Amino acid sequence: MITTKDIRNISLLGHGGDGKSALAESMLYLTKAIDRLGKAADGTTASDYDPEEIKRQFSISSTLLPVEYGGAKLNILDTPGFFDFVGEVFQSLRVSESGVIVLTAKSGIGVGTEKAWKYLSERKLPRFAYVSKIDEEHADYMAVLESMRSTFGITVVPVVIPVVDGGKVTGVFDLVTGKAYTTNGLKTEEIPLPDSMADTVAHCTDMLSECVAEASEELMDKYFGGEPFTPEEMVAGIKAGVLSMSMTPVFCGSAVTGMGTELLMRGLADYAPSPLDAADPEIPVDPDGPTAAFVFKSLSDQYGRFSFFKVMRGKVATDMTLLNTRSEGTEKLSHIYFARGKKNTEVPEIICGDIGCVSKLSDTKTNDTLCDPKAPVTLKATEYNRPCYSMAIAPKVKGQDEKISSGLTRMNEEDLTFTVVNNSETKQLVLSGAGDIHLAVLCSRLKSRFGVDVELSSPRIAYREKIRKKVKVQGRHKKQSGGHGQFGDVWIEFEPGEEEDLVFEEKIFGGAVPKNYFPAVEKGLRDCIQKGVLAGYPVVNLKATLVDGSYHPVDSSEMAFKTAASLAYKAGLPQASPVLLEPIGALKVTVPDNYTGDIMGDLNKRGGRVLGMNPGEGGQQIIEAEVPMGGMSTYAIDLRSMTQGRGSFEFDFVRYEEASPMTQQKVIEEYKASQQDD
Repeated sequence: MITTKDIRNISLLGHGGDGKSALAESMLYLTKAIDRLGKAADGTTASDYDPEEIKRQFSISSTLLPVEYGGAKLNILDTPGFFDFVGEVFQSLRVSESGVIVLTAKSGIGVGTEKAWKYLSERKLPRFAYVSKIDEEHADYMAVLESMRSTFGITVVPVVIPVVDGGKVTGVFDLVTGKAYTTNGLKTEEIPLPDSMADTVAHCTDMLSECVAEASEELMDKYFGGEPFTPEEMVAGIKAGVLSMSMTPVFCGSAVTGMGTELLMRGLADYAPSPLDAADPEIPVDPDGPTAAFVFKSLSDQYGRFSFFKVMRGKVATDMTLLNTRSEGTEKLSHIYFARGKKNTEVPEIICGDIGCVSKLSDTKTNDTLCDPKAPVTLKATEYNRPCYSMAIAPKVKGQDEKISSGLTRMNEEDLTFTVVNNSETKQLVLSGAGDIHLAVLCSRLKSRFGVDVELSSPRIAYREKIRKKVKVQGRHKKQSGGHGQFGDVWIEFEPGEEEDLVFEEKIFGGAVPKNYFPAVEKGLRDCIQKGVLAGYPVVNLKATLVDGSYHPVDSSEMAFKTAASLAYKAGLPQASPVLLEPIGALKVTVPDNYTGDIMGDLNKRGGRVLGMNPGEGGQQIIEAEVPMGGMSTYAIDLRSMTQGRGSFEFDFVRYEEASPMTQQKVIEEYKASQQDD
């Protein structure tokens, strides 16, 4: 029977295309959890079952794939490798006690490898590495191992290495047991080690032994005494090194043949921490304590919504009623399941440290805590990166705006990494996410799930207009049309104001304009400033003073004076040296040191002003600048391209500033063209 100490919650991390899903598939196949090996190209893997994943042939969501091996339950969380879906990685790491970084023996360390290492380091989670595709042409395990040691440090040590015979990989060698194995289908069998491997084995065993010796004084004495460690001592030393994060064991194999998969599973069962070993539990991991479960992921399908949770304390059983500490309501858990990809198996209970899912909760969302009402606790929410790429979204067929909004709201329940804002100023619905692939997937799902076809466009920039000099103009409205006519006459001084909003004053002497028409004049001006005279943008920092005018005792009305004020506005502002203002944002870019020149050159091209540079962690530089927002719509993609995905940034609006003559000309021309089209 599986208990909390037998559970291993492990995230598979790494660069897109390096073989995470294939490795998970191999684990499932070798433990007979599935009866045939699926392929991403055929859309048949247990991990990538979503229609979007099958269509695109890469992981979009993290998938829970439990396997049982050697008396342990390995809850494998297969995470996406593309950076647009890093929120899924963060969700998985939130409920994992360790991570396996997957990289290939051909391409070695990629940006995704570096990021995976960083994510695990930030969360202080023990890690393993698995070098995949060792049997492919131009694969070089030893070169990748040395590259990892030079990049991440000498705590990276081999535990399993390829067996190479006559230039061909024929199996894998376990440095702990001193035995070599090959895998044929479901069968793993021992093979002899070629004599040509002796030096490589000795070299790798020494690397591993040196690290194992650090685990205790007793082992250190034995190492310096020249005695070899027993397999039991190796296991104990590796486990201690993994837990203290002073060792990153490296495994290897081929997911296609299954070679090395069994040794990895055995290694995870032997060395990976259980929930009881968690270095920094928020609450004591107590299998017999009052129930507390953390909802780390939500998934909607045609059958309803599933909430994935990890039991942090106590156990979760069918028909339990638990408190949601966010909503302060209770939820009855009628049906609970173990999930394996898209397959759910109903179970009566889920023990402490294990992961399961529950259907049809009324008001439970991702990041909520469900707990015993008598022992309330709120667990720390998963933190996500801020959305950095925005596009305006609109239906291809008019009248489907409501469908877009409701669809995105539903999708936001399972993906918290995007936002939707209805920008009242630009009259656009703006969708913001992690990148262009992320937004493309959301649009594709809107069509497939909610039947609405959409198109994306660059969001309009909310410019402003203001005047730079003082003018005095007349606005006179006179209309005779039988019966009562219309008459309003005003003289208004327009000048730059101190406040952003319109400041209206009147300095009328002798009742030239009766007081009861003052509000109509102000109302006329307030309506007008919504649309400037240059490019139709709102006018700010405007002071208007009513100084003179005239009226007719019969024909004057509020409407007539409102119209007269608008005529004065239209006549006066073009004479008052109007200018376009653009929004300026504060930009903070974090990049490796060797990219700073390219980044600063690019910012200059965007009309930015570099304010300074500060050293960040791990050879990073933080560049601070102020940049016009008009030139930043594609920055998320451009920065990724310039830095191969290593750069990140934050960008926030700070103020409005006079736009450059080139920008003004471009915006005004675009406005005039749009008016002609209308």
